[in-house]
Amino acid sequence: MAIDISGEWWRGDSADDVADYLEELAPGGYPVHQVARSVCASCSGDVFTIELDPSAVCARRTCVSCGAVAYMLDSDQYWMDGDEEDGPESVVCSCGSDRFESAAGFSLMDDGEVRWVSVGIRCVQDGILGCPADWKIRYGPSRHLLDLA
Repeated sequence: MAIDISGEWWRGDSADDVADYLEELAPGGYPVHQVARSVCASCSGDVFTIELDPSAVCARRTCVSCGAVAYMLDSDQYWMDGDEEDGPESVVCSCGSDRFESAAGFSLMDDGEVRWVSVGIRCVQDGILGCPADWKIRYGPSRHLLDLA
């Protein structure tokens, strides 16, 4: 089904709508050329809680099914835990749910290297779509990021 844009929030019916949302949004002002869905490496689960580090340019996900934690994209290299007051921030939907399907969007340069990454989400309770984090990739080679959704 197509994304519903008739209300205050864009909504999708399935995880596949996250890709369409990111392509339409073009985070950072760059077209999204490729999208990879997040899947738990431990149990193949696809529903997660999401946390952002205090800089909001890193994300990690925790599988709701098995509890496995994974840093998204290159977040493991840059994650800052912060202090007690300024620690990781949990992503919460406007409906109050903290459970999401997620995907990573990639804007690619002409040579195929990654220019910009974005974290797309869909709330499993009400379908609201979002992009809680996106950032520029300032190094190369960077194509390995395509496997780290």
